[in-house]
Amino acid sequence: MTREEAYHILTKYIQNKNLINHCRSCEAAMQALCKHLHPDASEQEVQKWGITGLLHDFDYEIAQKENKLEQHGNLLFAQETGIPGDIKHAIQAHNFENTKILPENDMDWAIACVDQLTGLIIASALIKPEKRLDAIDTEFVLKRFGKKDFARGANREAIQRCETELYISLKDFIAITLKAMQQIHAELGL
Repeated sequence: MTREEAYHILTKYIQNKNLINHCRSCEAAMQALCKHLHPDASEQEVQKWGITGLLHDFDYEIAQKENKLEQHGNLLFAQETGIPGDIKHAIQAHNFENTKILPENDMDWAIACVDQLTGLIIASALIKPEKRLDAIDTEFVLKRFGKKDFARGANREAIQRCETELYISLKDFIAITLKAMQQIHAELGL
């Protein structure tokens, strides 16, 4: 699957610009995490991780509209049969609490963890007067992470699984993700 094919699928089902930007943030973060975890990864492997990030929420708007959020991650595979099996599994596993499809490898765990972190990072940027990703750093995001009343929708437990499942410290996980997002800040409008 190419990135263009994946983006076509994403925009076929997702209209909300913020959700598309969330998926693009996850794409960039997943590519960076692949390179971090697998320094010798091929460009094809890095691209696969990115496509996983790009597509992980492609059924979210339909799940929300049909009041089936508990099925998010499982809804559209009958219509979209061209998604490779390992990417499909990671998409299902990123919402494993509901889909009951458990993460089996580091790509699965990476999307399950980074999905929540990108939202926290964006929320952190938006509270700065500049409303830009380059206005924040890892320490700033770490402080926001520690404030449970900030960005309540960001599941901190899911983010912290980076330490037990990917063996990346929380600080490093935030730094890798933030840097990846900062590299596409213009595309995100942040």
